Amino acid sequence: MPKMIVLFLCTGNSCRSQMAEGWARHLKGGVIEPYSAGIEKHGMNPHAVKVMGEAGVDISKHYSKTVEEIGPVHFDYVVTVCGHAHEHCPLFPGKAKVVHVGFEDPPRLTQHVPDGEEKLAVYRRVRDEIRAFVETLPEGLRRLE
Repeated sequence: MPKMIVLFLCTGNSCRSQMAEGWARHLKGGVIEPYSAGIEKHGMNPHAVKVMGEAGVDISKHYSKTVEEIGPVHFDYVVTVCGHAHEHCPLFPGKAKVVHVGFEDPPRLTQHVPDGEEKLAVYRRVRDEIRAFVETLPEGLRRLE
């Protein structure tokens, strides 16, 4: 059975979409071929890398990229993980189904919080929410159509 090809799309491909790709690769690699990209690219968020590493998922080799940089991949699903990406989602050729599963933006929520445990707690909460969603895949995507 071929793997379901899923793109996690966010605004800057620095945090939430990277976490989702990391979780999908770690938890569902046998049934999902995950990708992540952004409408723009903002570079990897070091706090996202840190909290994913704490959970045993290494995304330190990931890099921020746009959809165009991925190349000609025919996605089964495009999952927008932030409102801005959902509102500005590009068109995808072929059979790609676009679904929206929004998660709060840790960088925005913590922009005025100094680095430390309080900031990391927000990243951990969103990380765990993304994990819970990824654990429902691939069936969870079919229910969202």
